[in-house]
Amino acid sequence: MNDLVFAHIFDVLPSPYMVLDRELRYVSVNRAYEQAVLKQRDELVGRPLFDLFPNEGESGRRLRASFAEVLETGEPDTIAFIPYEIPRPQSEGGGVEERYWTATHTPILDDDGAVAFIVQNTVDVTEIVRLKQASTVPSAAVPGELALLRNAREVEEAYQETRSESEEFRRLFRQAPGMIAVLQGPEHVAVFANDSYARFVGHRDVIGLPIREALPEVAGQGFFEMLDAVYAEGKSFTGEGVRLLIHGEGDEGLSETFIDFTYNPIRDAEGRVTGVFVQGADRTDAIRAADRQRLLIDELNHRVKNTLSTVQSMARQSFRKLPQAQEARAAFDARILALSHAHNVLAERRWEAAGLRVLLRQELSPFPRSQVTMSGPEVHLTARSAIALSMVFHELAANAAAYGALSSDEGELVVSWQVAGEGTGRHLSIAWTETAGAPVSANPLVEGFGMRMLHRVVEGELSGTLSLDLASGGLICRIELALSEVEEFASTAA
Repeated sequence: MNDLVFAHIFDVLPSPYMVLDRELRYVSVNRAYEQAVLKQRDELVGRPLFDLFPNEGESGRRLRASFAEVLETGEPDTIAFIPYEIPRPQSEGGGVEERYWTATHTPILDDDGAVAFIVQNTVDVTEIVRLKQASTVPSAAVPGELALLRNAREVEEAYQETRSESEEFRRLFRQAPGMIAVLQGPEHVAVFANDSYARFVGHRDVIGLPIREALPEVAGQGFFEMLDAVYAEGKSFTGEGVRLLIHGEGDEGLSETFIDFTYNPIRDAEGRVTGVFVQGADRTDAIRAADRQRLLIDELNHRVKNTLSTVQSMARQSFRKLPQAQEARAAFDARILALSHAHNVLAERRWEAAGLRVLLRQELSPFPRSQVTMSGPEVHLTARSAIALSMVFHELAANAAAYGALSSDEGELVVSWQVAGEGTGRHLSIAWTETAGAPVSANPLVEGFGMRMLHRVVEGELSGTLSLDLASGGLICRIELALSEVEEFASTAA
């Protein structure tokens, strides 16, 4: 924008503006300011402000203090509802007229960062102050000028309190850990971006720029089109773990990032969409860590399977010359296969948890569904307890198939479980109940490898209790485990 165009825009602004140098002399004013102070430009430029509008009272002191604050700190300052006398032209009878103003003083810095000029924007609020004075203070109680000044001070105090709260909210938004930006208009011009957003885009100066101009490398990735749709349709849009190529801080080329984001429409008092509120979080590190973990788990699964195959091969060679080698090898192979199936269940869930119902259904899948009944709430076991219980269920199922309820078409198996107790005393109870088609002799259970393994796993590895009873109807096995072995519990019944 050339100087001529800028000067024209400055001159036609509807609000009064004036520019002072460090000695508080007029440098420039616009037409609205001339009309507000009832003086022409050539009467003002080059003259000291307080020579033209002297005021040694409270209003003058506050005005000088505001200018001094801006010159010292280089930060803007605002005075709300300041009374100030304006000379009237002789054509209107002369004298002075007391008016009330809200003034904002903004510093203009030179190349060295020092304040070179102060821009003042003023708003005439005389009528507002007078209406407040007339409606809140009885005229007989307080002299008119004192009442107006008191009201002005009260309003300014309220204004400064509101401004302080607004600045606090702005500070909190700026320091928020997530990315926040406010875009205005159909071109999505950035009017606010917090520190997290600035870091993410490489500390580029995006304020005042349309988003397509501020972040040109994002074109073609769908984000601009999403913003257009939110602005046009007034509907929010959310994305999770979305891939984005962008220039980050210090990046020579494009960096691959992943973000969670939400675009929400901003509406005015009439409900019209005026902009888009952007919130986001950089998920790049988390997603890359998850990818690395996925690769490691896949490698672990591959190695576990290879190890189980090696163990199985070694066992076959060892059993080859032993008595009853075929029967022993079959039993061992079945146990290895059960362990492998449990590993598959956990691998599908990235070794986070395995459902009790899933383990049982997998182990009992070879048997007719008409002979097997399962009931209980959804229980997610830790990986350690899932592996252990899969071996327990395998031994019980193998025994039922060979000697118990599942060895004939007339037998039935009922497996039920529940979570009981409170606090640290909560526990998981599992009941394995077999009903054979024909009466079972009451001979005591024979202590074999399978029974020893059941006790070792339940009572040793899982610190639980195990009871086995051989009633006339069939085997009954009860298992009690502390809920500390359970990763997650949902109360939905089967």
